[in-house]
Amino acid sequence: MATMAASQEFAGNLKREVEKLFDASLRLTVPDGTSVETEVAASLPGKPGDYQCNNAMGLWSVIKGKGTPFRGPPAVGQAISKNLPASEMVETCSVAGPGFVNLVLSSKWMAKSIEKMLIEGIDTWAPTLPVKRAVVDFSSPNIAKEMHVGHLRSTIIGDTLARMLEFSKVEVLRRNHVGDWGTQFGMLIEYLFEKFPDTESVTETAIGDLQAFYKESKTKFDNDSDFKEKAQKAVVRLQGGDPIYRNAWAKICEISRTEFAKVYQRLKVELEEKGESFYNPYIADVIGKLDSKGLIEESEGARVIFLEGFNIPLMVVKSDGGFNYASTDLTALWYRLNEEKAEWIVYVTDVGQQQHFNMFFKAARKAGWLPDSDKTYPRVDHVGFGLVLGDDGKRFRTRSSDVVRLVDLLDEAKTRSKTALIERGKDKEWTPEELDQTAEAVGYGAVKYADLKNNRLTNYTFNFDQMLSDKGNTAVYLLYAHARICSIIRKSGKDIDELKKTEKLALDHPEERALGLHLLRFAETVEEACSNLLPNVLCHYLYDLSERYTSFYSIHQVIGSPEEASRLLLCEATAVVMRKCFHLLGITPVYKI
Repeated sequence: MATMAASQEFAGNLKREVEKLFDASLRLTVPDGTSVETEVAASLPGKPGDYQCNNAMGLWSVIKGKGTPFRGPPAVGQAISKNLPASEMVETCSVAGPGFVNLVLSSKWMAKSIEKMLIEGIDTWAPTLPVKRAVVDFSSPNIAKEMHVGHLRSTIIGDTLARMLEFSKVEVLRRNHVGDWGTQFGMLIEYLFEKFPDTESVTETAIGDLQAFYKESKTKFDNDSDFKEKAQKAVVRLQGGDPIYRNAWAKICEISRTEFAKVYQRLKVELEEKGESFYNPYIADVIGKLDSKGLIEESEGARVIFLEGFNIPLMVVKSDGGFNYASTDLTALWYRLNEEKAEWIVYVTDVGQQQHFNMFFKAARKAGWLPDSDKTYPRVDHVGFGLVLGDDGKRFRTRSSDVVRLVDLLDEAKTRSKTALIERGKDKEWTPEELDQTAEAVGYGAVKYADLKNNRLTNYTFNFDQMLSDKGNTAVYLLYAHARICSIIRKSGKDIDELKKTEKLALDHPEERALGLHLLRFAETVEEACSNLLPNVLCHYLYDLSERYTSFYSIHQVIGSPEEASRLLLCEATAVVMRKCFHLLGITPVYKI
């Protein structure tokens, strides 16, 4: 190794710290200014080293025949290893096969880094992303319609992405782009006037089930031509700003919001509503901007943007002069880039809308609003997700083939969770509040985790028995694992905050070291999950963490062992990282089982 000493102050992301060392080595190995991107990966289990630098073969193909002193990739690997700056992070460095450089971290340095996190807090392990402000557009139900399991997926996935970005010090604008504008409001308002001539006194109770109200108005719209004509005129009056129609519209929106709030409250999700109506005043101006760039053409009476690679154009003004999804979405994008100054805009909807997003993103690039590369900022991403299926493999519905009400679904998860706790006698050990809070944390946590642990692009089967099982990769298993760690710390009778200040952590045994290494990989995992917009990466990490803790605890005694203080610190570090994972997944931790 090179003699230049590098005192490594751990900045959270372990992989990045290792990359910095190899960056310095590569600059010494190829000093002629050859551009090299450092290739570092975590070593696979059972392979030598903790991290591997894989640059030797690629570098050799660039420099061979150019007067290089090296005689092949292994010699390049040896030079990379030799030129690595001396660092307290590194225990050993060796070269294998065709130049793979394997780096083993110092167990003392690892222990010191974990001790530091315990004193300064897990936020010191937050990754740093290349953006300051992002919009996450998620949930986005339609006014006067029931939220369904598709909205549940969007809400859960969007909330986790927002939480991970917020943890990474990004200011996140959590946007609920509700469908609160459009032709359906004419029919709803007209039906409201028929049923309740005195609209001022209409309450949620009077309308009752808004979903049923929507269906009744739709039936009348489809079968009664006089009513249909009135409804179409009502749209014009609403869009023209008629106060009576605006008030009726606001009343319907308010009743819907109250229903949505019941779901958000249970899931502990925060959102700021900026629905379709918010962008309405800006649409004509934005269409004008696109027109002035020569992007809009006439086609069959409508106004469209032709896009390379698509066999249909993007319609931005309908033949009747009305606006549509594309006009609203382009306007919302323009507003987010120019007014809200967002550098990254993430849309969380089902995969069925992929083409719509591809088209309007392409139109925005054509207009020069976005860079040509989809990985350069300002950046937009469509986070698609698959269907929620029932046990029959078909789209998840109730027996009457109606859409499942989310509030009922979440309440059932809590009820089942409470029943399981009572069967284990917890109602006799705990206060009613403790029982209720635990049932809620486990029930809602189980629903969230069952969704998030899958790659979001795949369909998943909604099954209460599986998600509420305390075995395997479930929230129940993980919450109980966390509670067990807390129980060990409590049983020790030691003041953990005092131990952090006075005792040292040692990672002398293989299971202790493997657990410590996994803890230190937390930040790079969050960064990967954020960058690729994949919450399942974090779920996989959390389950692995629990498994590694079990491997350690099943072999090594904690309480009463000579290493008790060190092992209690390792238990606490594991619990701290688990709690942060739960927080990022929107799951409330449990401390007692």
